[in-house]
Amino acid sequence: MDAPTTLPLGLPAIAWLAGAIGAVFGFAAQRSNFCTMGAIADILIMDDWTRLRMWALSVAVAIVGTTGLQVAGLIDVHNSIYTGTRLPWLSHIVGGTLFGIGMTLASGCGAKTLVRLGSGNLKSLVVFVFLGISAYMSLRGLFGGWRVAWLDPVAIQLDSPQDLPTLLANHFKLDSHSAWLACASVCAGSLSLFALSSRDMWRPAPLLGSTAIGACIVAGWYLSGHLAWLAEDPDTLQAAFLATNSGRMESLSFVAPYAYSLDLLMLWTDKSRLVTIGIASSTGVIGGSLLAAVLTRSFRIESFRDAPDLARHLAGAVLMGFGGVTALGCTVGQGLSGLSTLSIGSALTVLAIFGGASLSIKIQLQNA
Repeated sequence: MDAPTTLPLGLPAIAWLAGAIGAVFGFAAQRSNFCTMGAIADILIMDDWTRLRMWALSVAVAIVGTTGLQVAGLIDVHNSIYTGTRLPWLSHIVGGTLFGIGMTLASGCGAKTLVRLGSGNLKSLVVFVFLGISAYMSLRGLFGGWRVAWLDPVAIQLDSPQDLPTLLANHFKLDSHSAWLACASVCAGSLSLFALSSRDMWRPAPLLGSTAIGACIVAGWYLSGHLAWLAEDPDTLQAAFLATNSGRMESLSFVAPYAYSLDLLMLWTDKSRLVTIGIASSTGVIGGSLLAAVLTRSFRIESFRDAPDLARHLAGAVLMGFGGVTALGCTVGQGLSGLSTLSIGSALTVLAIFGGASLSIKIQLQNA
């Protein structure tokens, strides 16, 4: 991948751009009522597929844009966490299932929590804090020990990166560009056909909202994978992705950034702590949602109904924190960013999230 040998943007500029991308995401999600958990609930309760079609269109846009960046040589998806040669299938399944259950208990995934927080929902503030604590415990604390000991070792070692174009290119002896274009055409085309086959999707809110959210994923890849990439870091003399907590190329994801946000707030005076792309984009989502709520006069303070409502949200937050870190992402991290790389692990995680959420919703409906 061709890239500049010096950073074209300073770290503050990268953070501001990440915040702007998050703000667009938050504004679009608030205005269009974009929600993966809500999409699953709509199908099971009302047989309404509109929000799932919105999600599908967002994935299609993300795939098309990411493929364009990949083919143009502006990024390399193999620098992300989603396309490694090691497939921790048990972590994807268990983590995804727990995350799916957690997001139904907490009234939405990590992205929806930020959107609701910007709209005045105090329940989401509590979910934010406990999700962040749980995620940090899963990264470096007690939960992390369990994850590393019991789940992460169970994996399949592949001979090549796990993205579908690379797997097909190696199997059928195709060139990389042709494989990417073919896979993206089939996947994005199928998703777009499903999404746009309903008349309800041609209304401005779902159509523009879905497109904007998918474009935010692409913008995130371009920011972290191109603008924030150094061919040679002056300190290490190695290639580096700056302003990312993982040290890898990142797009939008809303689990681990919760943990790093809390860490930054608690250790603000520690000069080694930086406002990374994940932290800035999460903050931006809150700001974008707040702007949309104010403009539409939908901002209102909400709180818990009773103690059981609080308990459900706390349990959901903890499950999402552990599940999201274990599965390497959430409904946005794996569901949009991960799927835009056409990763097999991301597809497995998304299926597990949908399965866990569906099971949880059905149980709640039976006990209602």
